[in-house]
Amino acid sequence: MKTPLLLLGLLLAGAGLRAADRLPNVVLIFTDDQGYGDVGVFGAKGYRTPHLDSLARDGVKFTNFHVAQAVCSASRAALLTGCYPNRIGIHGALGPGANHGLHAEETTLAEMLRARGYATGMAGKWHLGHREPFLPNRQGFDESFGLPYSNDMWPNHPEAKAGTYPKLPLYEDGRVIDDEITPVEMDELTTRYTERATAFIRKNKDRPFFFYLAHAMPHVPLAVSAKHRGKSGAGLYGDVIMEIDWSVGEVLRTLREQGLERDTLVIFTSDNGPWLSYGDHAGSAGPLREGKGTAWEGGTRVPCLMRWPGKLPAGAVNNAFLMTIDLLPTIGTAVGAALPARPIDGRDVWPLLAGRPGATNPHAGYGLWYAQNELQAVVSGDGRWKLILPHRYRTLAGRASGKDGIPAKYENGRLTEPALYQLSEDIGETKDVAAAHPEIVRQLLAFAETCRADLGDSLTQRTGAGAREPGRIAEAGKAQGKKK
Repeated sequence: MKTPLLLLGLLLAGAGLRAADRLPNVVLIFTDDQGYGDVGVFGAKGYRTPHLDSLARDGVKFTNFHVAQAVCSASRAALLTGCYPNRIGIHGALGPGANHGLHAEETTLAEMLRARGYATGMAGKWHLGHREPFLPNRQGFDESFGLPYSNDMWPNHPEAKAGTYPKLPLYEDGRVIDDEITPVEMDELTTRYTERATAFIRKNKDRPFFFYLAHAMPHVPLAVSAKHRGKSGAGLYGDVIMEIDWSVGEVLRTLREQGLERDTLVIFTSDNGPWLSYGDHAGSAGPLREGKGTAWEGGTRVPCLMRWPGKLPAGAVNNAFLMTIDLLPTIGTAVGAALPARPIDGRDVWPLLAGRPGATNPHAGYGLWYAQNELQAVVSGDGRWKLILPHRYRTLAGRASGKDGIPAKYENGRLTEPALYQLSEDIGETKDVAAAHPEIVRQLLAFAETCRADLGDSLTQRTGAGAREPGRIAEAGKAQGKKK
């Protein structure tokens, strides 16, 4: 039987670490509604992203990285727990009236790393339950600062009707420090979040740390500080992306100044694709089909960059299919942390991240759910094939999109038969090849059945045996009280 120290040594060696090395820091930057085509190295047009491009130059550009669900709360739940969001009862985007959030028994990335001795902090949008038992400091973060949910759930949103939303508060460490964010304050949030991140890095430079920087931007209504307004030459959306790029640069500069570059894994990605109906206030899905709120590639495939000098290859392009659910177990295994006791869906994909020759994805496939537990698509583990299942989806259908912060109306698209796309040749999902590959269709339909048996599918009236309940405010005093 292997001793615990030997096991730890093997785990660290698997990630290219030596037992004598300090545990790596982790900085996870998560933007909101930033599309696949909204970073220079992913084809952004009209504005530059020099700091993000440098992250790609010094690290890895992932061209086939996906969120588990193309909407706010669900996407964040997957990122922080390693679970499909519908496994843990988080669907869609939780509003100000929601009385549920992450259950106390779920383990977040922050809790896992704090148990390993990490300092943990976050700044930005939370959106996993705004009632006190569900806030970040009850979910593993030593310190937190930011908004409880999306910035459009705000009386000052141009599209909001009077009385639609209550005042939008600002939280710090689980308490309200400003009960009403004004438009002027909204403009400064990206800067304030960045300052929190850099201060946290400096404060914790002598111990391993995890910081989650969850920007509210570029989600509408767009907001940008005076120092970047009008500076991109590409309108308000370009200004917002320019400020996000500046923020990334500030984080990278602080790591460099503190001598932490080689000790830090930096991950940059987005929570879903662009909210296309907002037109000039929305981003670009690049060559991908549709955007946020769909299971098409434009909804779930997002820009992703990772840097860890000496551990990840510099200047590499990685085309492997990966998903946010895989980050928690991959990071946990790399640092020798205990993984969650409850079943999770992610797998350790370090060999794929590192680009090791012959590395394969440990998943048989991935499921893509949306709305209230609709299984809308399945993808083969190697990412080559994607089967879109019959469902309705939102689309602009080629019509003009919105302008100046006022969205266009979507139409209902409808798929009545399964459609197969060979993503390795057709990332735009333009050609249904189901008729030419009936065996692939059969294999993916069989995989879809395993997904339904486990997590259910409201489109086929299936209840999953592995789905769990979220935390609810009625049970908070008992169940949620277990977290400190």
